Amino acid sequence: MPGLEGKVALITGAGRGQGAAEARRFVAAGVRVVVTDVLADDGKSVAEELGDSAVFVPLDVADQEQWRLAVSTAVEMFGRLDVLVNNAAIYGTRPLLEETAERLERFYRVNTIGAVLGIQACAPVMREGGGGSVVNISSAAGLAGYPGHAGYGATKWALRGLTKTAALELAPYRIRVNSVHPGVIDTPMIAGALSGADEDFPHVPLRRAGRPEEVAELVLFLASDTSSYITGAEFTIDGGALTGPALQDGR
Repeated sequence: MPGLEGKVALITGAGRGQGAAEARRFVAAGVRVVVTDVLADDGKSVAEELGDSAVFVPLDVADQEQWRLAVSTAVEMFGRLDVLVNNAAIYGTRPLLEETAERLERFYRVNTIGAVLGIQACAPVMREGGGGSVVNISSAAGLAGYPGHAGYGATKWALRGLTKTAALELAPYRIRVNSVHPGVIDTPMIAGALSGADEDFPHVPLRRAGRPEEVAELVLFLASDTSSYITGAEFTIDGGALTGPALQDGR
């Protein structure tokens, strides 16, 4: 994809799963990456694997001061910051009537407030550099209702709304903001619900879970100049699950 060589990206939750896949794909495309995560060992391992094109910074996305350190490290190490991928999230399910205020607050602090703090920390640097791209990783649960997802789903709907507002406010600075809405993706975050990416999923028209690398390709496209006229948009990557009723056996 054009317009990626020399860019610098900061990816949250990049120690494993989708974030790690995104970091690897970005570096393969010539992007230098600030790998961030609260999982220090995992984050360091990914950064070491990627060599001189990556650096690890521990980051709790709900901590404003840690965001300042991550952004300043990007500028000190690589001289600029062009892309922010708000990938970090926590996941869990529980019936609505059993949900607690404490769990809801934790979901919001990581999944939504963390993205707000990230945009606030990164956008000024992008503005000074002439523009940039923010990719917010929401969820299919941010586009439709799912039983048991009152806490998680509410934060992903909020992230969808944040994307729209940020896209409007940051457009004058040539900073684009888009959201990605993955369905079932075979990552450690939801490992307990999956036995493998090739398992048959009758509710998904493509009959399988997605792979982190497939999401990474979409995120890379939104970070690149190939998507230069796209902002405030939503991209679903769910094997067709939200398109309509899944096809049955004998299709």
